[in-house]
Amino acid sequence: MFTVRRSLWDEPRPADAPPVGRLDWLLAGVFAIATLVEGAVRPDVAWRPLVTVLGLALVPALLWRRSHPLPAASVGWGVAGVLSVLQLTADTSDLGLYSMLGVLVLLYSLVRWGSGREIAAGSAFVMVVAVLGMIASSAGFADVFGGSVLLLLVVALGAVFRYRADLWSRQQREIRNQERVALARELHDTVAHHVSAIAVQAQAGGVVVGSQPEKAAEVLTAIEAEASRTLAEMRSMVRLLREEESVDYAPQRGVADLPALARVDTTLAVEVSLDGSLTELARPVDAALYRLAQESLTNAVRHARGATRVAIDVHREGDAVRLRVSDDGRIETEAPEPGFGLLGMAERAQLLGGSLSAGPGPEGGWVVEAALPLKAPA
Repeated sequence: MFTVRRSLWDEPRPADAPPVGRLDWLLAGVFAIATLVEGAVRPDVAWRPLVTVLGLALVPALLWRRSHPLPAASVGWGVAGVLSVLQLTADTSDLGLYSMLGVLVLLYSLVRWGSGREIAAGSAFVMVVAVLGMIASSAGFADVFGGSVLLLLVVALGAVFRYRADLWSRQQREIRNQERVALARELHDTVAHHVSAIAVQAQAGGVVVGSQPEKAAEVLTAIEAEASRTLAEMRSMVRLLREEESVDYAPQRGVADLPALARVDTTLAVEVSLDGSLTELARPVDAALYRLAQESLTNAVRHARGATRVAIDVHREGDAVRLRVSDDGRIETEAPEPGFGLLGMAERAQLLGGSLSAGPGPEGGWVVEAALPLKAPA
């Protein structure tokens, strides 16, 4: 209970409070007109000039209600308290205007836009004023009960709208975080793959440039092609991020494109084995398998010491499809710490309800295994 109270006390103001707009000026104007008209036409209200002037003090409070919720509520309910004191001391029957119900808007704004400390202090002040008003009007049990329920309903309404806005804001932040992580994953898988191919080709070019100049020209051509593919995929991502309306993009690569990965490197032999019953894959699963295989191959090119062969095997097992990427490189004495590549691969598998494991193989080398459902979860 103490933790809950402490959490409410430390609650900050909502950060999305809108500035004063046309509707706020309209509300203040309508309230001012209603106060003036009521003060002019109601003969049963005692001290009408004074009561009307006090009522008009709520006009600026209505404009401040979001930017300064506690001062606004204090002004509005302070006016109500002054009227209650005057009613007690003057022993008059009625000093209140119906337009003074605008203080309920200020109570709502206090709960909706105030900090935890402001809500606590303002609610205590409102409670004192409400009790004073009930005493001044000699309210019976029904009036006390009805007035209390009305105040609680206003407080509850403010709390509900505050909670809904906070929930929506958190959902938006979560969506942005997910989009940021997905973008980072796509950039890593795409750029790292092509840049690794460029680096390997450049290293090979440095070896053959002196002894086989004609071979160096082929290497430069391969580097240019990889760079062009990298730029094309980057442009596609940038268009996807910048376009507000839907546009046609090149379809995502999938399992059927895995044989094309064999061109990534001239020093590693890439063997791709595909099960013939992979035509029913959901598009997210199909694209994820390609990205997982691509990143696994990139890691083998960059990190597998002495590797000469990489095997990519995709086959179906019941309602799941399994991917296995293995190389014949040497295993270091200390296992490498997982980087962004393995983290992104694990996230891809988990988002689709699958699993991924990576580590030394029983016969040497490094093995990445993933299991994904045929149908992507909703």
